[in-house]
Amino acid sequence: MAYKVLVLRGDGIGPEVAGEALQVVRMVARRSAVDVEFKEGVAGGHAIDQFGTPLPDDVLKLAQESDAILLGAVGGPKWDNPNADKRPEQALLGLRKALGLFANVRPVKTLRELIPASPLKPDLLNGVDLVVVRELTGGLYYGKPSEKRQGKDGREAVDTCFYSEQEITRVLRFAFELARNRRRKLTSVDKANVLSTSRLWREIASELAKEYKDVTLDHQLVDSMAMHLVRRPRDFDVIVTENMFGDILTDEASVLAGSMGMLPSASLGEDINSAGFRVGLYEPIHGSAPDIAGRDEANPLAAILSGAMLLEHSLGMRAEAELIERAVESVIHEGYRTRDLGAAPQGKLLGCKAMGRLVRERIEALEPEAG
Repeated sequence: MAYKVLVLRGDGIGPEVAGEALQVVRMVARRSAVDVEFKEGVAGGHAIDQFGTPLPDDVLKLAQESDAILLGAVGGPKWDNPNADKRPEQALLGLRKALGLFANVRPVKTLRELIPASPLKPDLLNGVDLVVVRELTGGLYYGKPSEKRQGKDGREAVDTCFYSEQEITRVLRFAFELARNRRRKLTSVDKANVLSTSRLWREIASELAKEYKDVTLDHQLVDSMAMHLVRRPRDFDVIVTENMFGDILTDEASVLAGSMGMLPSASLGEDINSAGFRVGLYEPIHGSAPDIAGRDEANPLAAILSGAMLLEHSLGMRAEAELIERAVESVIHEGYRTRDLGAAPQGKLLGCKAMGRLVRERIEALEPEAG
C-alpha cells in the first residue's frame, strides 16, 4: 500500500522551499523502502489566478484523500486587498476546517550556533526547547457574526470569539498528552481576567489536570506570557492556547530560534489516516516572502523540518524524521547559512537549492546511524 502525500507549493518562495522539502522526504522514504505516492495541487494566490478560488474543489478532494499535506506558503502583495472576496489565506482556513485540523504544533528549539542571529541575550537562549500548541479551528477567526457594517453613529465592525467545551477539551487533552511525553510541564495561556471564553478555557484545563497528575499545569495570562516568553523561555515545555493568542505568540517565539526560516509546524486533526496516524498539514511558519521569490535566497530548512514532522506524525517514521533533524543540525554546526541566518564563514553562505542539496548529502552520510 502506498501512502498518499499532497504537495501544495503555494506562492512566493513557497515553490522553492517546498521543492527542497519534497526532495528530502522523497529520498528518505525511498531509502527506507516506504512507498509514498506524491500528488500536487494548486492553492493560494496562484489558484485564484488560475481557477478563481484559493482552494479548488478538486484540490480539496485530493487533500481529503491524502494521509498528509506538505505546503510551501501562500499569499503576497498581488492578492493583499483586504476587501477582496477571494484571498490566498482562505485556502489554509478551508483546509483546516474541512480536515478538522484543530491542533497546530510549533516546536522551538535553539541551536547554539544560531544564538547570535537572535536579538535576545545569549544567556537567555541556551537550552530552549519548547512546543506551542495552538487551537486552530475556533475562536475569533471562525466566529459569526464577523463583519464591517454601517451603524447609526458611523462605521462599525464586529468579530465573535466562540468556543465550545468539546473544542477546548480536545486541544487541551492533546497538549497534556504531548507534555506527558516530554518534560511533563504544561502552560495554559488565556485572558481569564477579561474574556468569558478564557474563563471556560481555564476551568476545563483545571478539570483535565486531575486526569494528568503526572503533568504540572501552570496558567498564564496572554499579556504576561508574551513577556515571559522572551525573558525566561527555558522555563517552558509545552504551551497551549487558543487560536488568536497562539498566532501571535508563535511569531514572537520565532525570535528565539534566530529566524522564522528555522521553524516548522504541523496542523493535526482527529482523523486517522491509512498509516494509522493523524492526518496533518505541514508547513514552515514563515510567509511567502515575495521580495526574494525566484532569487534562490530562501531558507528551506523550516520546510525540510516540516517534512520531518510529516514523516513522524502522519506516517509514523520517527527514525527517519530524526535523521532529517540531525542532518539539518549538522549543516548548521558546520557553519553553513542562508541570508536570514546572519553572517557565514567564507564560502558557506548558501542559496535555497544549495542548502537543500547539502542536507540531502548529510542524510546520505548519516543514514547508517539511523534507527
